[in-house]
Amino acid sequence: MKKWFRHVSSAALSLILIFASIPALAASSSSDDQQLSPVDQGTGSDVLENASYFGDLPDNTPITVDIVLKARKTSDLYQVIDRSVDPKSPTYHHYLSVSEFRKNFGASEKTVQDITSYLRRYGIDSKVYPDHLVITASGTAGAFNKAFSVSIQKAKFKGKTFHATRKNPMAPKFISTKILAILGLSDYSEFTPHSVKRPVKIEPEAGTGPLNLDPADLIKQYNVDPLYKQGERGQKQTIGIVTLADFNPEDAYAFWKKEGIDVKDGRISVKPVDGGSDWNGYEETTLDVEQSGALAPDANINVYIGPNSDTGFVDTFASAINENQAAQISVSWGLSETILTAAIQAKVESPAYAEVFNLLFAQAAAQGISMFAAAGDAGAYDASRDLGTYNLAVDNPADSPYITAAGGTTLPWSGTMKNGTTIENKKERAWGWDYLYPYFDSRGLNNPEGWAGHYFVGGGGGFSTYFPTPQYQRNVPGVNHFTAVRMWQPSPDFTSVSRLSEPETVTGTGSGRNLPDVSLNADPYTGYKVYLSDPGNPGSNAGWATYGGTSFVSPQLNGLNALMNSGQKERIGFWNDQIYPFAGEKDSPFHPLNESGPENDNLYFTGTEGTIYNQSTGLGTIDVASLADHFSHSGK
Repeated sequence: MKKWFRHVSSAALSLILIFASIPALAASSSSDDQQLSPVDQGTGSDVLENASYFGDLPDNTPITVDIVLKARKTSDLYQVIDRSVDPKSPTYHHYLSVSEFRKNFGASEKTVQDITSYLRRYGIDSKVYPDHLVITASGTAGAFNKAFSVSIQKAKFKGKTFHATRKNPMAPKFISTKILAILGLSDYSEFTPHSVKRPVKIEPEAGTGPLNLDPADLIKQYNVDPLYKQGERGQKQTIGIVTLADFNPEDAYAFWKKEGIDVKDGRISVKPVDGGSDWNGYEETTLDVEQSGALAPDANINVYIGPNSDTGFVDTFASAINENQAAQISVSWGLSETILTAAIQAKVESPAYAEVFNLLFAQAAAQGISMFAAAGDAGAYDASRDLGTYNLAVDNPADSPYITAAGGTTLPWSGTMKNGTTIENKKERAWGWDYLYPYFDSRGLNNPEGWAGHYFVGGGGGFSTYFPTPQYQRNVPGVNHFTAVRMWQPSPDFTSVSRLSEPETVTGTGSGRNLPDVSLNADPYTGYKVYLSDPGNPGSNAGWATYGGTSFVSPQLNGLNALMNSGQKERIGFWNDQIYPFAGEKDSPFHPLNESGPENDNLYFTGTEGTIYNQSTGLGTIDVASLADHFSHSGK
């Protein structure tokens, strides 16, 4: 899991990002159409207003900007998606090609021509993605200054140096009705790896101790082996990985060889987007490729690597989805809704930045691509990891209704320490490190310095404040109702927190898209081995490390989907519309972790007995062979 676009503010819940609604180029010569109107940026006002500016960015500095166009007939698009995964529909498993998507839902040829012509006047080159949803514009700072009546300057905020324009961009009114957002006039962002290592070494004197798992352990835990016995290995499938860091492909081949997994040579294709990226977070990309490829050993793997920027993230998704080679795509990078746009108190429903990704994921669903995103690694307190606040929050882009959000669990293990502290997990439970609190307390870690890396760690889950409850979640037992174990008391502004002497059980209702959808093991103390060498230097100092995080679950689901797809006649497609009905059947392929209490929570949300959904683990864990059977027989 990865955090991106970090906007750190001391007044956390006053952070409001205002997104662009630059409408589009209808060629018109009326005076009204030629008037300049403001275009809001996709960067938080807190950043732009409080940054220190120290000179103009030189006019000849290259800049890349994304102009994201509004889709046409979005209500029809959503109906197309629903029908494609509805076994009762005559268009069940009938998916669109990219050209069909463009023809029906992308911006018109005239709109695209008008926009690119306007940019060309200022010497700005344009790359139009085949879906007609994204135009990547490349030019100089001087050219964009003129095109949008801004002054792009050098800026510094919270130790981060970047370029930005404090002044809102302006554009002729005749280009202001068909553009959803403009991204890149500011490149403020901060990307840090968010896969989770064990922060404290635990060596019990007795017990099973922390686990160091292989792909074979996952295969056994979640009943995958029947698919291999049927001859399914991911053949004729392509796995897509969207990531923001480079990696050594040789590490993945070495991992599979050392694990005894027979794979073909040359299965990995590295696809740089917008020039690719640096090595910050290479562990993330490495584990994504190793884990997904291990579960579908005959599948090809396309690794789409974009730069650490908002435009890079959008373009990397757009490249993978528009290529349409991979029938399954995963991402293990994200950030909290709180930091992305507005305070939880603001009740923002559909900010344009989040809608950019939502539109791309809807396109993927219409094309029959199964999408998976990590749900986060700070339990119910997603903003504690990036913004440093303690309000309940979920992760983006896992909050999109058109992506399957991957949550986390902990597997059974036990241990007795030298100081007498005992750790005992008797069965698989929601991942929350409150089960380690007694041990962390004994190590003197119960203080503000120790909280973030030890106490606020677990599988992401809760309620989105951006997206309403999707149709597939409505009337599902447990959705929009919750049982919680309250262990912490936040301050009124959520910038600090105190620990309660005794946990309290509370119940309540929520609204919005519920996260996650499904869960697998993600706890680093029951984690998986990763094989790594030095960044950019294959084979140098190569060795093993044990990681965890929902970063593992999303690529694992990606590989499992490729495995299941190899036994299907058509693409499985978007999971969520299909799996929620499966969960309500007597022979459900899911095991709901619905026991309530502090032995089964993600630091707040826990199970509710008698339900099939909760906000700590979603529908629960998966019997993969049973799920494949459900997909195969659906509609028959």
